[in-house]
Amino acid sequence: MFELTFCAILTLLPDYLFRRFVQGKRIGQEITLFSVWYELRIGLTAWLALTILLFTVIFYFHPSTSTVSSFYRTVTLLPERSGRVAEVFAVNGDTVEAGAPIFALDDATQRAAVETAERRVEEVEAGFVVAQTDLAAAQGALTQAEGARKQAEDELAVQQELLDRNSGAASPREVERLQTLVATRQGAVDAAEAQVAAVEAQLDTLIPAQRASAEAALEEAETALEKSVVYAGTTGELQQFALQPGDFVTAIGRPAGILVPPDVGAGRFTAGFNQVSAQQIHVGMIGEMTCAALPLTIIPMRVIAIQDFLPSGQFRPTDRLMDVQDFQRPGSLMVLMEPLYEGTADRVPRGAACLANLYTDNHERLASGEVSGLRSLALHAVDTVGVIHAFGIRARAILMPIQTLVLTGGH
Repeated sequence: MFELTFCAILTLLPDYLFRRFVQGKRIGQEITLFSVWYELRIGLTAWLALTILLFTVIFYFHPSTSTVSSFYRTVTLLPERSGRVAEVFAVNGDTVEAGAPIFALDDATQRAAVETAERRVEEVEAGFVVAQTDLAAAQGALTQAEGARKQAEDELAVQQELLDRNSGAASPREVERLQTLVATRQGAVDAAEAQVAAVEAQLDTLIPAQRASAEAALEEAETALEKSVVYAGTTGELQQFALQPGDFVTAIGRPAGILVPPDVGAGRFTAGFNQVSAQQIHVGMIGEMTCAALPLTIIPMRVIAIQDFLPSGQFRPTDRLMDVQDFQRPGSLMVLMEPLYEGTADRVPRGAACLANLYTDNHERLASGEVSGLRSLALHAVDTVGVIHAFGIRARAILMPIQTLVLTGGH
């Protein structure tokens, strides 16, 4: 409305004054409702053209948006396994520290698994003791077999020596019997050595592997038991948390609640501007913001980052070729802003809906003498019309509570 009135003063009003006082035409006679266009056609045309030009200059060089918010992340409280709630350690609205327990699931099955795994470890350790006893027995049997073999070898040597001397005390039949006995005793020695090797293999390889497997099963069971208690992964405030003992929660589909971290997104606002003004928006640009949650307040802002890609160009590979016509909706230029003065936006809750203006500033270029003549005049005009936009956001800040509470019935 202000822009329309301003343009009318510069165009339509002079035309009317010329018709009224120079040409002598009067309203209600020569200038009537039906002859307005013909009589004031020059002023109306100039008024319309100047209004369109003014709107274009204002919104191009001083971008405006009604989509501003301070986004924040939430952490969904999900157990790593499904189960029935056994105990709850917090209530909705509590602020919990990172690592604090929130609720516990029934862990009877997991405790039984831990008990079974512990008994298995004890069984393997008992098997190690038994294997050591078996090793001692096998080594004793080996010593006994070696002694029996040595005795048979000695008897064979004596009989062989007597036989070589042609003594009547020895006979070939006896020598053959002793040779067979020595071979038998050697087999017993080999069997005892194999038994010792088998027991040593159990002690060195099999039982350690069984112990490692049992300890791994115990660690797995203990880990599953630890998952029965759900802890806060970060410091935050519990919301939508209404668990009671006996409730059933799952890792998918039935979350326990939401944890809202206190610092993520605080003090920073994300705005979506039209792509047409992309060349005018730059880091360090000054702007203003007003929010429905903080009415009648203008917050000076500053651009700190600009997203250099548009969400409308995002795609995900599928089994179908992408058709550009499917992306007809233009994406917004995402701009990250923060308050120019510390603490001015502290009372704005995260997620609040806000309006924002950005203002092109050519003061440094004009002060440096870089531009002159008509270009300098044009830059002065660009900076000046920013006042109209500043007036507009203040008017909207005033009308916002009226529109929300009165005209829309408080919704």
